[in-house]
Amino acid sequence: MEKNKRLVAAIENGTVIDHIPSEKTYQVADLLGLRNLDTPVTIGYNYPSKKLGKKGLIKVEDKFFTNEEISRLSVVAPNVVLSVIRDYEVVEKKRVETPNTIKGIIKCNNPKCVTNNEPMETVFHVIDKENGIVRCHYCDKEQLMDDVKLV
Repeated sequence: MEKNKRLVAAIENGTVIDHIPSEKTYQVADLLGLRNLDTPVTIGYNYPSKKLGKKGLIKVEDKFFTNEEISRLSVVAPNVVLSVIRDYEVVEKKRVETPNTIKGIIKCNNPKCVTNNEPMETVFHVIDKENGIVRCHYCDKEQLMDDVKLV
């Protein structure tokens, strides 16, 4: 491959989500509801990455994500990089970080938890960001973010 050759065409306006662990690329796309958009979406995976070995990349034209959408993203793929593009230029770049509290995004693994038996929003406290450990606000069960299911 040529050294400076683009793997994916540039976008005029929108958001680029980069440094996605390759195996999580489609999960990120589903989590953000990208199949429901009317604007062009480019999804690439298994691109070479010095940090990850292989990475995924998503380019979404004419879409700028809200803080709530970005916090949802942090559950599946923390440490991805979002680049906001305007007139083909990067105007903002931010690394997605897991918030201290996660609401309404993941389910509790405890079948006896009230959130699995009553119609209510789930709440988790992130107790170890580095290792992805969360604790349910209602039943205190600790669980790995890699093992939880999305709401």
